[in-house]
Amino acid sequence: MSASSATKGNGDSGGGILGVIEKVGNKVPHPVLMFLYLIIGVIVLSAILSLFGVSVTEEIAVPVPVESTANLYEDSAVPGYVNPEQPYDEQFKIHKETIPIRSLLSIEGIRFIFTSFVPNFSGFAVIGITFIALMGAGVAEEAGLMNALIRKLVAVAPAGALSFIIIFVGVLSSVASDAGYLILIPLAAAAFLSVGRHPLVGLAAAFAGVASIFTVNVIPTPVDAMLTEITNESIALAGGQPITIASNLFFGIGSSVILAIVAAVVTERIIAPRLGEYKGGTGKVEGDKDAKAEISPEAEAKGLRASLFAFLGVFVVIALLTLPPGAPLRRPDGQIEGNSPLMDSLLFVIMLFFLISGIAFGRAAGTIKGSGDVIKAVTKTFAGLAGLVFMLLMISQFIAFFNYSNLPRVIAVVLAGILEQANIGALPLLIVMILVIVLLDFIMPGSVPKWAIFAPIFVPLFIRLGVAPESVLAAYRIGDSPVNSITPLMVYLPFILTIAQRYDKNAGIGTLISLMIPYVVAILVAWLILFAIWFMLNIPLGPGYFPQLVP
Repeated sequence: MSASSATKGNGDSGGGILGVIEKVGNKVPHPVLMFLYLIIGVIVLSAILSLFGVSVTEEIAVPVPVESTANLYEDSAVPGYVNPEQPYDEQFKIHKETIPIRSLLSIEGIRFIFTSFVPNFSGFAVIGITFIALMGAGVAEEAGLMNALIRKLVAVAPAGALSFIIIFVGVLSSVASDAGYLILIPLAAAAFLSVGRHPLVGLAAAFAGVASIFTVNVIPTPVDAMLTEITNESIALAGGQPITIASNLFFGIGSSVILAIVAAVVTERIIAPRLGEYKGGTGKVEGDKDAKAEISPEAEAKGLRASLFAFLGVFVVIALLTLPPGAPLRRPDGQIEGNSPLMDSLLFVIMLFFLISGIAFGRAAGTIKGSGDVIKAVTKTFAGLAGLVFMLLMISQFIAFFNYSNLPRVIAVVLAGILEQANIGALPLLIVMILVIVLLDFIMPGSVPKWAIFAPIFVPLFIRLGVAPESVLAAYRIGDSPVNSITPLMVYLPFILTIAQRYDKNAGIGTLISLMIPYVVAILVAWLILFAIWFMLNIPLGPGYFPQLVP
């Protein structure tokens, strides 16, 4: 049976507008070639626009310049920098800056292309994050722990709630930055396969939860701290009162639950019928000659007990490193929330949970005999990432060249200026701002860079219109999330495509885009309606924070 037949079942995934999108999308060049062409296009366009002297001048929020060390906290997994003296509270200031288009064919531009090629790749944080995250997951999978956990999840979860549970866990995963992309999405595909459902349905559902509902959660996340700081610097321009990290808490909780329900409905009513029955088999990926033999129920039960004890052991160690006053995983001011060592190390902590639990499971169940088996599991996992690493090489160059040219910043400032001149009511202007941010997210996926440009313009403007700054921040969250799952600049798109091709060797970029477009449209529309209702009824966005300012 061919892999293409595995994606066509009772539903005709090749028909309709989504089928056309899939066919057209799959005809685009290989991602490596696609980004090569984009690099050439950026180089040429930057030279032309620079020749005509294109530039913009605007007030934007910029980090306070300090001696810095590298740290990771951004949603797009790019390096950021923090003050060693106040390492978990990066400060921003409003600064008027002229932003010119920089030519990549100038002397400086050519010099940048040649001298930055290696640093662009070696400094592309997603590569290291991917290897670290999958090291623990790879050992757990080879030991058989992942399959055992999937069976337990399927056994305890009501059949009709599986989609919602996976999507909602995806929404919650934003607190751990990239863990959702690297661990939950492959796990969701395997979970659906284990119950005889199409694995790409599970993959799409998890991807929607992780990427398209990214900027909200039921608890504050590290990215929230940065967005709040930029907002407060912008509020100062209008002489307003600063807000706290909890200013959008109620809106985030409500959005997380409602949008997870919307995405679950899309999964069951649109995606699952479209893909139909999976004919590639159940329980294992078709053609996986290295799949481990089924573990006996007794051995599996013994392994799960051992893995639980190992999990609790790691948990106790992390708790001891976090809870006591002055513990190393606390901030210097004693706080745990926000950009604390604990929050910044969550991905590493999750890797430890999987690694130690996987080893314990394998030793107890007999699937891991010694340290050699652990090393082989890690080596096998890393070897499977070779094609992905090559794609990330080209993506890292494109992002670096694109950012060097200043094209995304100039486009963002120009669009912000157009919106600022619009003479419409507050709520329509908020909705138009959301839609503009949606468009910008295709070329500028990072949450913080876009808000650094938009906040100084729109926060003071909306304050003058009687709109609270927390409402502007809530609106920004809506625009920043939905298209994360379909923008070609999503750095994990090649990885997710690799997972999809495990179940359908003919899957391409068009396959993923056609799967995710229904989620993007449904989530965006539902979110806009939710926000409009929230705003018109003046429902608190957070404790003590209302959408409209009191006259």
